[in-house]
Amino acid sequence: MLEQLFGSKARLEILKLFIDEEGPFYVREIGKKTHLHINSVRRELDNLEKLGLLKSLSQLRGEHDKKYYQLDRDFVLYPEIKALIKKAHLILQEPLINDLNKIGQTNLLVLSGFFVNSSDSPTDVLIVGKFNKNKLNFLMKKFQKDVGQEIRYTILSPNEFKYRRDLTDKFLFNILEQRKIILIDKYKLNGK
Repeated sequence: MLEQLFGSKARLEILKLFIDEEGPFYVREIGKKTHLHINSVRRELDNLEKLGLLKSLSQLRGEHDKKYYQLDRDFVLYPEIKALIKKAHLILQEPLINDLNKIGQTNLLVLSGFFVNSSDSPTDVLIVGKFNKNKLNFLMKKFQKDVGQEIRYTILSPNEFKYRRDLTDKFLFNILEQRKIILIDKYKLNGK
C-alpha cells in the first residue's frame, strides 16, 4: 500500500529504517539492514536527499571520506511521514486477527515493543489461545514479512497465561503494565 504512495519498495524500506532507528547510516549499512541492492539504495538516498527528508554528512575514516545519511527531523512533513509509516504497521493488524481466528481460538492479542516504540518490552506480540503451533509459527513468519521487520512473539496457552498471571510473573507483567495495544481481550484486562 505505502509502496504505491512513496513510489517504490526501496524508498519505503529506507524510510522505515530511518524512522525506526536513529542513524546516521552509511550506504552499505543501509543496504545490509534493508536487504536492498546498493544501486537501489544510492538512487533512493539521492531522491530522499533532494526532497529534503534526508541530509548527508561526511566523516573522515582513515584516509577516506565516508558519506553518512541522517533523517532531517526539521523537514516540514517529517511528523506526518513518521505517523503514516507507523499507522501502516497498524493496518496490518486486521489481517493478523482474521488469520489467527482461522487457525485457532485467540483469547488475548497484545502488541507491544516495536508496535508502540518501546524497547523495554520483552516481546512485540503476546498471543494467548489454543493453536496448532506449526500453523501459528508459519502465520507469524508471514506477518513479519508483511511488516518488514523481525517480530519477537510469545505464545501462551490459556492455562499457562492463568498460571503466570496468578504468580505475578515478571515477564507477563512487564508486557501488561507497559505501553501496549490490546486487539483481542477475552480476559477483560482493561476492566471493560
